[in-house]
Amino acid sequence: MSFARVRALALVGLLVVTAAVFVTIALVKDRQTGPIKANECAQDAVIVNDRLPEEKQVNLNVFNATSKPGLAGEITNDFASRGFKATVQNGAPNPPVKKANEKVAVIRFGPKAVGAAWLVRAYFLDKSEDEFDKNRQDDKVDVILGGKFQQLPTVTEVKQSIGALGNPELPEGTCAEAPGRGLTGPRLDRAEA
Repeated sequence: MSFARVRALALVGLLVVTAAVFVTIALVKDRQTGPIKANECAQDAVIVNDRLPEEKQVNLNVFNATSKPGLAGEITNDFASRGFKATVQNGAPNPPVKKANEKVAVIRFGPKAVGAAWLVRAYFLDKSEDEFDKNRQDDKVDVILGGKFQQLPTVTEVKQSIGALGNPELPEGTCAEAPGRGLTGPRLDRAEA
């Protein structure tokens, strides 16, 4: 072996040892203990329930904004067979949906149903439009079927959609208080699998 080759191997070995030392020091001195928690909500923030519930805990109102008669009743039955507390709503939603024929669905909800709306969103494979009303007082989620709606996905597709969506995102101007843990960001409690 030539002297130049030995010198090159020695230099590479020195670089590897130096890198290992730096990585070890970085790991030893790392003081992060987990996610940073917020100390308090903004003064005008609306406290919301961002817990991802089970289907049996979600109250749905299903509206039909399409030209297909009976669609709301059919989809209400489909949601009920999947465990939701679903009720068909006759008549148009108030306020009406703008350009309903161009949407798959519109999901309307208030502060008590942020996590529930996130779950319902998975049933539309994240192709729905969300409308959050900070003044709404009930825990119901309104589902307004639009002209591009075709059918609810399979159970497997829903589970994949829940996984892809991840934790519920808080609407702007809101804050979530997790019981027993202080104020935190959203948590995916039920559907981590």
